[in-house]
Amino acid sequence: MICLNRITQDVSLPRNPTRAVKIGSITIGGGNPIAVQSMCATHTQDVAATAAQINDLAKAGADVVRVAVDSKKDADALAEIRQQTRCNLVVDLQENYRMAELVAPYVDKLRYNPGHLYHHEREKPWQEKVRFLAEIASKNDCAMRVGVNCGSVDPAKADKYDKHDSISPMIESALDHCAFLDSIGFTRYCVSLKDSDPSKVIEVNRRFATERPDVPLHLGVTEAGLPPDGIIKTRIAFEQLISQGIGDTIRVSLTVPNSQKSQEIEAGRQILADIAAGRVRSVVRFNDQKLNIISCPSCSRVENEAFIELAQQVKEMSRYAQDHAITIAVMGCRVNGPGETDDADLGLWCAPNFVNLKRGGEELGAFPYSEILPRLKLELDQLIASQLSGSS
Repeated sequence: MICLNRITQDVSLPRNPTRAVKIGSITIGGGNPIAVQSMCATHTQDVAATAAQINDLAKAGADVVRVAVDSKKDADALAEIRQQTRCNLVVDLQENYRMAELVAPYVDKLRYNPGHLYHHEREKPWQEKVRFLAEIASKNDCAMRVGVNCGSVDPAKADKYDKHDSISPMIESALDHCAFLDSIGFTRYCVSLKDSDPSKVIEVNRRFATERPDVPLHLGVTEAGLPPDGIIKTRIAFEQLISQGIGDTIRVSLTVPNSQKSQEIEAGRQILADIAAGRVRSVVRFNDQKLNIISCPSCSRVENEAFIELAQQVKEMSRYAQDHAITIAVMGCRVNGPGETDDADLGLWCAPNFVNLKRGGEELGAFPYSEILPRLKLELDQLIASQLSGSS
């Protein structure tokens, strides 16, 4: 199965003059059509299920599909998966950069997060680790993505700025990594700068594109959440960025069951088609004065699929609070959970057998899945009461 069905955008659509970066059978940047990506939600070690999902996503029109690898067993499974698909694959290295050596022979792109490089071999400078990744990528004919995320920025960068400024450390981190990769002669890379707030996604990508208009950008609103809200948030960011020539590949990150992952591709294709046809709103703003629920996309890092049902239950339970400016974050794993719930008023991150509950950066405890909703409602009611008393 080859990733097919790319949409050729209207030639009148403005595009930044980014350099071309080859990813397997496709090329992003350099005026090529904007590529659409997704990520497997199956467990990587389930070879049959993962290969089937990759091929289903490819059939739906995915140009690139991402797979998470967190262990030697995952890497071994990836080798088998590669034999069952011809789709362009990118691997998410998560927190162990040395896994690149095991997985690079089987993929077309390596994705690393600058904020995760410090987790292993902390005594080594990040430049040495990135040099290792670039050498592995070059040896195996792989592109790379420098994936900067609002919830896991390099602490050394975050400490330089006001705690309320999440954008500047992201940009500095991305620019530093680009400059270093350029200095060692590796230019086959793209960058992503993601946040769950579409307005921040717009700002951070605009600012980066002003500094480095040559670098291809992967666009996405991380933890966009459940459809249709997640699609709306993503559309807001994509319409404003792509209409200005910013963006070379996209992903719509939705919290959906495994069997419905193709919704990410369908939504991305529809947004691109609308932008190319001029079906966009000239001024699009996401309503930040109402309840905002963010949740990470279903992916192979999720340790309990009950997370997806929980996200849906949180959305239903909290409808009564829709006119209050409160953000609830529902995260599905230990990678995104601890850090990326800090900025929410109420945060839940899901472990295999329990759910961790936070209020801002304060940890409130771990609760069984069967008990988390009543406790969440209690905290939500207290927040609403606090807001009402403050406005009276």
